[in-house]
Amino acid sequence: MAYSSTYQRPGPVQRFLAVLRDISARPSGAIGLALVVSHLVLALVGPWIVPFDYTDMNAALMLSGSTSEHWLGTDHLGRDTLTRTLLGGREAILVTGIATPLAVLWGGLVGLTGGRLDEVLMRIVDAFLSLPWILKMLVLIVTFGTGTEVLIPTLAFFYGIPIIRIARAATHDVVARDFVQAARARGHGRLSIIWRELLPNVRDALLVEGAMRWSWMLLAFSSLSFLGFGVSPPTPDWGLMIADARGFMSFSPLGGLAPMVGLSSLIIGINLTADALAKALGIDRAQKAPV
Repeated sequence: MAYSSTYQRPGPVQRFLAVLRDISARPSGAIGLALVVSHLVLALVGPWIVPFDYTDMNAALMLSGSTSEHWLGTDHLGRDTLTRTLLGGREAILVTGIATPLAVLWGGLVGLTGGRLDEVLMRIVDAFLSLPWILKMLVLIVTFGTGTEVLIPTLAFFYGIPIIRIARAATHDVVARDFVQAARARGHGRLSIIWRELLPNVRDALLVEGAMRWSWMLLAFSSLSFLGFGVSPPTPDWGLMIADARGFMSFSPLGGLAPMVGLSSLIIGINLTADALAKALGIDRAQKAPV
């Protein structure tokens, strides 16, 4: 009986499910994945399950403590803290959920294509990275406004710059390998080599880096809201809630602690998932390149 020796590589869906199983098999990965999925589901169904409208104000209940009706009390305008906390991640997840893939896409492509201007490009990247991120983003936001149409490209641009360096480091590790030299010898063009030889070998490193950038971008978005340059009231947002509650923490701590827990749990979940993803894909995060 003849047996076929043809090997079929797993498709994208099968590979995704295999990586997902690997992440879930790790305790830290399972916890992180559960936290991230919980926040994503809450962002989708939150408006239908919250007990109150997030704009409802009651002057008689300002800064009230925990009650049977308002489990986490109310804020300085008498709005339900639980409602605003449950909805506080929607805007952040939406903005950073769009900005993160954009950052990975443009930063990864620029890092892969490098070419003769590679040294010049890296010096420009060094110049950008030498400045505090908050100052760079505030300049653009103050100039063009604070809407999502400004926040998304601003976050994508500034968080894509470090990804250029990651992509270059991963590319330098791959470009000297024999299969790349063989592709050049066969007469393949630069774009063909980038698409068929380099990208498949640095893709996993970019995915892990993108997952980490998502958590940092969430923190940056909330920091901007805290400073008054992110979400505009009365939209519920964790950073804005913390800013509003900071003057009342001594006698109404739940108004500030609840959004802190919401933001922290999402960032911790993303970081745990990213660590498990790196291990599942065989990425050494210390080198930011495939191992």
